[in-house]
Amino acid sequence: MMSHPSKLVLTLTFCCFLTLTAMANAAGQDESATLAEAGQKALIAGRYADARSSFEQLAKLEPDVAEVHATLAVIYFKQRGYELAVKEIRTAQKLKPSLPKLDSLLGLSLSELNQFPKALPHLEQGFKQTADAEVRRMCGLQLLRAYTGLSRDSDAVATALALNKLYPDDPEVLYHTGRIYGNFAFIVMSKLHDDAPASIWTLQAQGELHESQKSYEEAISSFNHVLALDAHRPGIHYRMGRIYLSRFLEAQKAEDRDAAQREFTAELAIDPGNGNAKYELASIEADLGNLDAARKLYEEVLERYPDFEEALVGLGGVCLDSQKADQALTALEHAVKLNPKDDVAWYRLARADRALGNREGQQKALAIFQQLSKAKPLHKPIGDEVTPQQLGSSEKP
Repeated sequence: MMSHPSKLVLTLTFCCFLTLTAMANAAGQDESATLAEAGQKALIAGRYADARSSFEQLAKLEPDVAEVHATLAVIYFKQRGYELAVKEIRTAQKLKPSLPKLDSLLGLSLSELNQFPKALPHLEQGFKQTADAEVRRMCGLQLLRAYTGLSRDSDAVATALALNKLYPDDPEVLYHTGRIYGNFAFIVMSKLHDDAPASIWTLQAQGELHESQKSYEEAISSFNHVLALDAHRPGIHYRMGRIYLSRFLEAQKAEDRDAAQREFTAELAIDPGNGNAKYELASIEADLGNLDAARKLYEEVLERYPDFEEALVGLGGVCLDSQKADQALTALEHAVKLNPKDDVAWYRLARADRALGNREGQQKALAIFQQLSKAKPLHKPIGDEVTPQQLGSSEKP
């Protein structure tokens, strides 16, 4: 169930209030005017039970006023009385087809009743309109439900993509679209497993699934089966290298790091253009203190991929440790332009500015680093560099 469209409800209610207020003024202080005024005040205050009572009485006194039925529909929708909402919407539309946004509210109500075939035309129309962002958003979210309920998975994915483009930072949109993508991926992968259980693609998918679950041995086994079928398949040695590296970071066993190096090297023998594999090798060399080897690898990556931000940060760190702050500065300034939210890049930039005597630049970079690192509750220390906790005390770069 989606959250209720409060902004849409307020818009509909406001439109109805304009007519109801005019009706009340024209009628003077008779019973209809009193009920309309009391209902409006209750609705604005969020007292939906009181509002419902007033407008139900008003509907009996003024059965031909479309705005009364539209307002009742809004109240019923807010109270999750969707069948009653549909009935009142249809009555209001017969009386005044020009009332705004009732088609969208009808689609939302029908969708909540799981009457997806009837809801679709109204939701699709509401999602295509551009005048009201909240109407479009709510219709789009309900379209996800409707398309999924009708097993129209491709349409659901297309709508999810459109929603993410329109509302990239909306938590509810991100939640529901993420579920759509996950469901679609599951359907496709299930079909792959059923149609070709022994294929190289199924084995690769199984390896990636085990990897995502940190089932390292199972992942390595699946990827080795892939290589048994195709020894020169690009990307597999790289993935295995990442698995060994992840295991090394958890258990700190040197043999896992050595295995990661072998796999990344094997990947480059198959695909010399795999910048990710070369980047990982460079990072391992840097961690081992082999600065010249690390620098050479980072530079090879950047020669082919000049905007590889992580490689720029890695090169900056190696240059700093090699006492080449001017070269570090160039790489790190490029890095923060590519990714202004990389706290490691800003920290190393502060170090480079300090080494070059640029106190103003150092303070600016350090301030940004501290701001970014505070937003990360579990900030990971940068190798042997200072942690945010240390910076908060007496340590400064």
